[in-house]
Amino acid sequence: MTNKWWQDAVVYQIYPRSFLDTNQDGIGDLPGIISKLDYLKDLEVNCLWLCPVYRSPGKDNGYDISDYTDINPEFGTLSDMDLLIREAGQRGIKIIMDLVINHTSDQHPWFLKSKDKNSPYRDYYFWKEDTNGKPPNNWTGFFGGKTWSKDPGSGDWYLHLFAKEQPDLNYHNPAVIEEIKSILKFWLDKGIAGFRCDVINILWKESLNDGRKRLILTGSEHYISKQRNHDILKTLRKDVLDLYDCFTVGETVFITPEDARDFILPERKELDMIFSFEHMETDQIIVKWFKTKFKPKKLFQTLIKWQKELPWNANYLENHDQPRSVSRFGNDGKHREVSAKMLAVLLLTLRGTPFIYQGQELGMTGFDFQSMEDIRDVESINIHRLAKSLHIPKKIRWQMIRRTSRDNARTPFQWSDENYAGFTKETPWIKVNGNYKRIHAKEQIKNPDSVLTFYKKLIALRKNSVVLRKGSFTSVYYDKNIFVYKRTYEEESILVLLNFSDRKIEYQSSGSVLFTNYKRELYDGVLNPYEGLLLQL
Repeated sequence: MTNKWWQDAVVYQIYPRSFLDTNQDGIGDLPGIISKLDYLKDLEVNCLWLCPVYRSPGKDNGYDISDYTDINPEFGTLSDMDLLIREAGQRGIKIIMDLVINHTSDQHPWFLKSKDKNSPYRDYYFWKEDTNGKPPNNWTGFFGGKTWSKDPGSGDWYLHLFAKEQPDLNYHNPAVIEEIKSILKFWLDKGIAGFRCDVINILWKESLNDGRKRLILTGSEHYISKQRNHDILKTLRKDVLDLYDCFTVGETVFITPEDARDFILPERKELDMIFSFEHMETDQIIVKWFKTKFKPKKLFQTLIKWQKELPWNANYLENHDQPRSVSRFGNDGKHREVSAKMLAVLLLTLRGTPFIYQGQELGMTGFDFQSMEDIRDVESINIHRLAKSLHIPKKIRWQMIRRTSRDNARTPFQWSDENYAGFTKETPWIKVNGNYKRIHAKEQIKNPDSVLTFYKKLIALRKNSVVLRKGSFTSVYYDKNIFVYKRTYEEESILVLLNFSDRKIEYQSSGSVLFTNYKRELYDGVLNPYEGLLLQL
């Protein structure tokens, strides 16, 4: 069976604000991405996912959109975007964009017009008149706060599952769906190759009734993965997406593999892939802010489940919303380089499409901020405020933010050991990680043993291996530190052995070494600390 192009792709996620600043305002921009297309081509990625570059007030770093068909001046212009699409295409690189359609900015013209009770835009959002001074229901939101805010002018309430500057769209109104179709067509006609769909399984609010009280997300039973949500996706697919050679990958919250199949099975004609979260929840207690000691065995078990139960996975270990993987699942101290390489082996040998987040290919680590004054993430600020109101001690509050804040992954890309890591010549919008003097692309490009060089070799191996691109997945063995699985296509098999510990471990196998992240003698029978080893069977 022939793979579709997006199944053979290696996708590289760019957080434009932190990638490269060319106009020296401290904020990354589209010309910065264009200037580094050769770097990305040399890495051998063939698809870029851009986090939002639309016009936005920036209350949630672009996930609050005020104009879906224009570029935020901080990043450049529509002409810059056209040039990026064209220049990337000349290098064999496709572009996908973030599609944020659960909510808009409160500065979007639709919302501003909707404040008028007689406007046709009134029903683009969820508005409720104030009757008793209390919010219309008891729902709680994704950023740890309330989900209803009052419009100062009218005193009416509006719904927002995220920040108060991000009012939710009302898909009970067919006009909203038609607006979304127009947005999709606009960008697909410009030549983009698809969309990463933000929180795409919460579009449909079944009702606005009170929810069962929960520790998190009271009311979520009224909007997570409802049937009409599926109907919306089918409509977008039939009326727009199927008319183009594009793909969609959905960010889907609180779903099981069974739920996921309803979104991605080809016969369902909804999404092509989904990002699951369960493997990202293996080091937490109930909510992500309460971390436990990472136990690799839990990660292995979760990955096995999703590999077995979905026909195709969108594989990732970090992104703009998650802490750096080497600091979370590896060892960012003594074993930073080898553990970053070992995690690369995991990511690029699982069945599915791999997504690499900017800086992951360098082994960039979690931030080294010193206080809340350094934090820019609205979610982190809200959670810290909530924790303070609950009288959680200051030391514990800071530990929560330090380990889990989305700002861990949003520090500027470390291009060189020059001032501000070569990201900008002016003060950046967020602090640079202090380790940029020793972890940066300029050094790694010329270093044959660097994490970056390793990624290049491993991506090339994957592209040339039908087993790694198409093969089946079979779990062979795992314990508290060791994960062994097999990829098989027709008569050929590759065994993948991963050591998540800092000690040598003996193994038995009759395969020949195909690839490893260690310079080593071919001594069969020992896995080095944090080694990722591929054996040809």
